[in-house]
Amino acid sequence: MTVDCDTIISEINRCETCAGGLPNPPRPILQYGKNCSVLIIGQAPGIKAHDSMKPWNDASGERLRSWLGISHNTFYDENKVAIVPMGFCYPGKGKSGDLPPRAECAPQWHDRLITKLPLHVTFLIGQYAQKYYLKDELTLTDRVKNWRSYQPDYFVLPHPSPRNNIWLKRNDWFENEVIPEIRYQVAKLLPDT
Repeated sequence: MTVDCDTIISEINRCETCAGGLPNPPRPILQYGKNCSVLIIGQAPGIKAHDSMKPWNDASGERLRSWLGISHNTFYDENKVAIVPMGFCYPGKGKSGDLPPRAECAPQWHDRLITKLPLHVTFLIGQYAQKYYLKDELTLTDRVKNWRSYQPDYFVLPHPSPRNNIWLKRNDWFENEVIPEIRYQVAKLLPDT
């Protein structure tokens, strides 16, 4: 039996699998349209996204939109961009930033959702998404340096958080070499950005 996207999204919105391990009641946050050509797989919503129920609704999201070369309106158009984090709910605060995404979400939901998309490009943002999908032991820096080896399936990116400003300064090749190619690929898929 094939389950449609609306049914899966409805199930996700009612999910309470990890409710006991969250600091707040579950509020799954994702953006999904069955005709999207761009998929963003990041970590988990931050507290601002949790409070607003809008993914990437913070400084990280501003930087990500800049990296992709798309407008706020295009980014939040569910017919163009799907946003499916590794963990759908805010995981809580850790010693140095948010806690990792809950491990239950991706195995429970990703295959059911992502296989239904007619994707053209997937962005794996940060170590959690990259480890899950790429199944390798490389560091994030090594993956991003070798970004061409993941083409055409994936673009691998560091997390756009302001906490990564030091990484970006040390690895200025990322903004000089990788970002222009990302913008080129996205502009081909979303020409009216």
